[in-house]
Amino acid sequence: MADLKARPRPTGATATLGRTGFPHVTSTTKGEIDIVTAPSQPGFSPLDLLYASLSGCLVLSARIAASQMGVLDRISEITADVTGEKATEGLSRVAKFNIVFSIKGDIDEETRSKIVHAAEDEICTVSNTIRGNPEFSTTIAASG
Repeated sequence: MADLKARPRPTGATATLGRTGFPHVTSTTKGEIDIVTAPSQPGFSPLDLLYASLSGCLVLSARIAASQMGVLDRISEITADVTGEKATEGLSRVAKFNIVFSIKGDIDEETRSKIVHAAEDEICTVSNTIRGNPEFSTTIAASG
């Protein structure tokens, strides 16, 4: 089921931060978002963006799975609520992702389960990346 023929989309993001203020992020496709850090400040923190990436990828992947299974026309809404638990020891990181899927429509529980499994374990690039051990290639540009 993982044989997808998606048209490639340019991906990537650049964050810029001055001596004061908050990061401003621009995507390769010119999308923009400002990052927030204060607990009461509305907006996305870096962790919110991680959870948003996973939840967005999961619902898109679930829709793809439902389409491949021929049941998309019986689904009215797909929701993936993603939160996490930070590690209490060691490096600062998310130790556990908590995902609550909701698939509304005229399908049975077995089909819901198959859609979620395919989305999370086969189709979603973000969940597959988080579960993997991606390599980091970091360079330091000359300062100017």
